[in-house]
Amino acid sequence: MKIYNVADPDFRKYGQVLQGYDFTKLLEKMQETPLPDGVVYEPSVEALEALPVYQELFSRGFGEMPIQIGYCNGNNHKLNAVEYHRNSEINIAATDLILLLGHQEDVEEDYTYDTSKIEAFLLPAGMGVELYATTLHYAPCNAGEGGFKDVVVLPKGTNYPLPAVHDGEGEDALLAATNKWLIGHEEGGLPEGSFLGLKGENITV
Repeated sequence: MKIYNVADPDFRKYGQVLQGYDFTKLLEKMQETPLPDGVVYEPSVEALEALPVYQELFSRGFGEMPIQIGYCNGNNHKLNAVEYHRNSEINIAATDLILLLGHQEDVEEDYTYDTSKIEAFLLPAGMGVELYATTLHYAPCNAGEGGFKDVVVLPKGTNYPLPAVHDGEGEDALLAATNKWLIGHEEGGLPEGSFLGLKGENITV
């Protein structure tokens, strides 16, 4: 599939490139985080949140709403699922990586989604983007050999285990963690009980 760059106009419908932030210390600290063969996600990492850029992201990025800074690192070449939140997500690339993105408005009334609508974007190392709340996304993919490292900034409490069981109908069936609605692919290797609504190819990059 064609891989665009987040600097291309095609990205603007999914988010915006962040300007005026100094990510130097954040990217240095990310060098100390693990890079597994699979994918690891940590929603909140004290060492990252202790950096001066936390205040900037809290104030400018999320309008002084409480936030958490974590990471998603690893090796991945497939879509596997898409998720969305009730808010924007900020991603800051510590390595080159590829984001597979779609539109929430293309999710059908039965919460299925055609994977042929997904588009791929290169997020170069050192660059940060805001993904809008209506942008479908999931774990990044490798942009080359050696895996990827991605800083993930979200409202505090997002992506933690749910305190209650959600086995309802409609959109409630998609709720996989706090503030995380997920649509999985049958080949995605997701936990038992995940909503499997992706139709078509499990896209490989």
